Amino acid sequence: MFERDVLTKLKLWSESKYRKPLILRGARQVGKTTVVNEFSKAFENYLYLNLEHPEANKLFDSSLPLSLLMDMFHVYCNKPKKEGKTLLFIDEIQNSPKAVARLRYFYEELPEVFVIAAGSLLESLIDVHISFPVGRVEYMALRPCSFSEFLGAIGETALRNLVKKAELPDAFHDRTIALFNIYTLIGGMPEVVRNYASDGDIISLNKVYETLLDGYRDDVEKYAKGGILSDVIRYILTEGWAFAGQSITLGSFAGSPYKAREVGEAFRTLTKALLLELVYPTVSASIPLISDMKRSPKLLWLDTGLVNYAAGLQKEIFGASDITDAWRGMIAEQIVGQELLTLSDKVSQRRNYWVRGKAGSSAEVDFVYLYDSMIIPIEVKSGHNAKLRSIHSFMDEAPHNWAVRVWSGAYSVDEVKTPKGKYFHLINIPFYYVGSLDVVMAKHIKSTIN
Repeated sequence: MFERDVLTKLKLWSESKYRKPLILRGARQVGKTTVVNEFSKAFENYLYLNLEHPEANKLFDSSLPLSLLMDMFHVYCNKPKKEGKTLLFIDEIQNSPKAVARLRYFYEELPEVFVIAAGSLLESLIDVHISFPVGRVEYMALRPCSFSEFLGAIGETALRNLVKKAELPDAFHDRTIALFNIYTLIGGMPEVVRNYASDGDIISLNKVYETLLDGYRDDVEKYAKGGILSDVIRYILTEGWAFAGQSITLGSFAGSPYKAREVGEAFRTLTKALLLELVYPTVSASIPLISDMKRSPKLLWLDTGLVNYAAGLQKEIFGASDITDAWRGMIAEQIVGQELLTLSDKVSQRRNYWVRGKAGSSAEVDFVYLYDSMIIPIEVKSGHNAKLRSIHSFMDEAPHNWAVRVWSGAYSVDEVKTPKGKYFHLINIPFYYVGSLDVVMAKHIKSTIN
């Protein structure tokens, strides 16, 4: 077990006097069970119930009071009661609507018990008209490993600390970019990171990717109970990886015979399973940040390593000295989008890009990020500042003067003037700083205030 950042967040949750039962969300195989098992070491009593097992599931059919039901959990787990704190982990909770309904009573009747629930397909409960107890539970997202976690896994602890604080000396830039390129190639699925950290063999990881993809495809019948929806989901999970980082149309997606309504429903189902996200644009450069759902979305998958394997891109990425030059820059957008998502543990966190609302305009900024009531444009591109025309268009409309360019170059700040005469600060951050973007922005905002 290598260190996952979510462990710190779980510790904060456990120490909060306002703590509620926690729903840990994440796609299959992102490490939910492993993380909770590691977290359980801080507790005197740890009860693990996997509701895919019929006997564990049936325990919740009982109408026993919670205090007596807890005794049954100890018997099932063959764990005697000890003095001290108790952590109850209910895994694959979507298999028992009754277990979901009971969560509110843990909050009301047994607040001293620390309860975590997890499940990869929680939205399947919608089919049986069961909802999570509003106001009685809280949520946390677990995603594939970030670059920072990758550094920790391979033993680069000192580099990791410098990257997290955005204080990496220029002397270590080439080394860190090279490591980021490896991370971009293999991705952040925990089993992949663990195996690479163990033996450094990239080729052997293909067996892991194939197993993961087979597992997602095997889950199709859990996402949808047969019919055309199952067919469309299976098609997306087979052909859709090659469209990572690209704007897509729903109708006839990837050359399919399926209609926009059918494809849209399939994408919504896979989004709920946290396997992908359709990233929609905004046309505004000032808050509120509102998605324009009438425009074409970009497709971002949960993990770049899976994209590279499934889309046959591994050799191209492996041979690239600058990932902005690989696969028409699409994999660079995919990995930046993946790193941006690690900045928040909110399940509801969404990404956006920007397009100019003016008719006939082709201006488009790769991503926008909400920071301190400002919509910050983020362009993933190398080259001269004068070629960042879309950022210039955005900044002419923005009520602030901050923009970000992500590239393989060194960390720097340029003072740039748009063709219309507006000056703004362009923060050039290397790829390895995307996961530290809040730290970078805080330093610059603080420096201008002082």
